[in-house]
Amino acid sequence: MSNSETIDRIIGIPAGIASGVTKLIVGHPLDTVKVRMQTEGGFGRFKGPLDCLMSTVRREGFMALYRGATPPLIGWTIMDSVTLTTLTNMRILLQDMHPERPLNTGDQCIAGLVAGLTVSFVATPIELLKAKLQVQYNVKGGIEGKLYTGPVDLARKLVRNHGVGVLYQGLVPCLMFRSFFWALWGSYDVYSQWLKQRGYSDSMTAFLAGGMSANTFWTISYPCDVIKNRIMAQKDPGAGSKAWQYPNVSSCAKHIFKTEGIKGFYRGFAPCFLRSFPMNGAAILVFETVSSTGKKLFKN
Repeated sequence: MSNSETIDRIIGIPAGIASGVTKLIVGHPLDTVKVRMQTEGGFGRFKGPLDCLMSTVRREGFMALYRGATPPLIGWTIMDSVTLTTLTNMRILLQDMHPERPLNTGDQCIAGLVAGLTVSFVATPIELLKAKLQVQYNVKGGIEGKLYTGPVDLARKLVRNHGVGVLYQGLVPCLMFRSFFWALWGSYDVYSQWLKQRGYSDSMTAFLAGGMSANTFWTISYPCDVIKNRIMAQKDPGAGSKAWQYPNVSSCAKHIFKTEGIKGFYRGFAPCFLRSFPMNGAAILVFETVSSTGKKLFKN
């Protein structure tokens, strides 16, 4: 393998780190609002996304919006590195299989699907810790249900109560959710071609196509994300107990539909949709910029 090919295959690692940090800075506050709305379950804690945002800041301070940020700070950099490295290598593999033509949208969908399924095994424990920390409601001047001091304390207590396997509680809905990466990267290819045909610059194309593809992805995958976060954020029933409120995907989906109807599967959708365009647009722009810059630097 030539140096050029090696660079192409590993450039996703630094590009993924940069992309992950970008996502955290831009998107975590609204991600906290989204998770709190998803897991609130219609009990009337918040009137809506704006009330959730304002209530969180008023009662807990602005930095409460970054609660649970440590797992994704580490996690998003790792997850994006795994995702983008897998995506890049799948693109190379598919191109080698079809050297007579450039990759088409179907190829991009396949690469996205494989990347999504692969990163799920990395994402599950990270997102489980994040979700449980995000639904701790600390109140200024007091504590409301704060069980964990941070991700390490949370992980230690969960493993002590249920074994290491508990960190993969929610793997199935995570696989379901991230399987929709076919739509993210397939639509990104479609939007990119459409924007380039209209004369947009490479950087503007990356940002706009990244944002639009993220909106497409979240619109069709959101119910799976709700189920995933309900399962991940549920309370620990105690040492050795298996009396989880949602023991599996089916029980969670049935409970949501029975108690909240179809709208329960789209609880918290507004902050997610609003956050996804700038967050993913910026992240994909950073990914494309770091990738192209890195390739130029090392190849020259």
